[in-house]
Amino acid sequence: MSSDALAIRGAEIEGRPWVQALHDWITTVDHKRLGILYILFALLFLLIGGLEAIVIRVQLMHPHNGFVSPQVFNRMFTMHGTTMIFFVIMPFMFGFANYLVPLMIGARDMAFPRLNAFSFWLTAFGGFLLYFSFLGGSGLYGAGNAPDVGWWAYAPLTSRAFSPGHSADYWTIAVLVSGFGSIGTATNIIATILSMRCPGMTLGRMPLMGWMTLVMSGLVLISISPLSAAQIMLIVDRYLGGHFFDTQAGGSATLWMHFFWIFGHPEVYILVIPAFAFASEIIPTFSRKPIFGYPVMVAATVCIGFISMSVWAHHMFTIGMDSAANTFFVLTTMAIAVPTGIKIFNWLGTMWGGKIQFKTPMLFCVAFLFQFLAAGLTRVSASCISGCS
Repeated sequence: MSSDALAIRGAEIEGRPWVQALHDWITTVDHKRLGILYILFALLFLLIGGLEAIVIRVQLMHPHNGFVSPQVFNRMFTMHGTTMIFFVIMPFMFGFANYLVPLMIGARDMAFPRLNAFSFWLTAFGGFLLYFSFLGGSGLYGAGNAPDVGWWAYAPLTSRAFSPGHSADYWTIAVLVSGFGSIGTATNIIATILSMRCPGMTLGRMPLMGWMTLVMSGLVLISISPLSAAQIMLIVDRYLGGHFFDTQAGGSATLWMHFFWIFGHPEVYILVIPAFAFASEIIPTFSRKPIFGYPVMVAATVCIGFISMSVWAHHMFTIGMDSAANTFFVLTTMAIAVPTGIKIFNWLGTMWGGKIQFKTPMLFCVAFLFQFLAAGLTRVSASCISGCS
């Protein structure tokens, strides 16, 4: 393109009104812009969730503090947990995946650009709907505003007897809508990675971030679906006379726990596997050598994905499961430490003998390795103690 043409194009861009620019961003289907929108959306809700965390911490500064009432504390606790999980960390991960994965595998865009945009706006709508509960949660009952049932929303706290008004409804529908958005994005990422790699980019040559994003997206599909089913059952309980979680009518409160934690524990790996991906790209770059044991790293990631679907009930050791169930979940909780430990050895093997440059990204990764190892070692002892108790 000639310099005159570039000058004309630049003048056209500068002369466009801000309304047109805003319209372009809102209607975009470009994976880079959508990745940026995901990250900006997550930063906005990170600010909101951080303010809620400050309220929680101020209230807990000393006993008998009256900074906020117990009802407001419960609302802040619920909104903070829901915000950080569904509207901060997951959009962050999807934002980086949207922006980077097509570039890494040589794709021009995501497999379904319009679905990509639709999924983002579903997630955004879910977040804004959740916070509209501050205004609309009272409903006709005049009770409460924001949801106060905890981000896990255990039954029977979510029944209409204990959660009057519409606050729990806003929570339920917001999480359900954002879950549909997450499923759409995960489907898009899987289709992009499996079918749109450039010539020569086989699965065996794909960057580790591509592999880990693929596993993360598979976990989203598998784990969000039970949570969405539980949300639908909760709506049926609250408004259509269902008794899925009503123990007085033959339902089961622990049914909600199982559905929730079938999502809740794989969610931990949905959030941490992208962090593994960042470390797997940063450490080789600043060690000036290829990743050590690429096939083993891929296998360990896939193993984490499989095993993570069989550990959920270690959140439920005190509900009265029999000894066989407790033993199974103790063993799976211990087993998932094995592929995670393999990753740590591979990262250390990558650093060993490398020409390490201790720049800011590398310093964060080194701190991450130490912190993750120290925290991960408690998994074995905690699983044994919890299972035996």
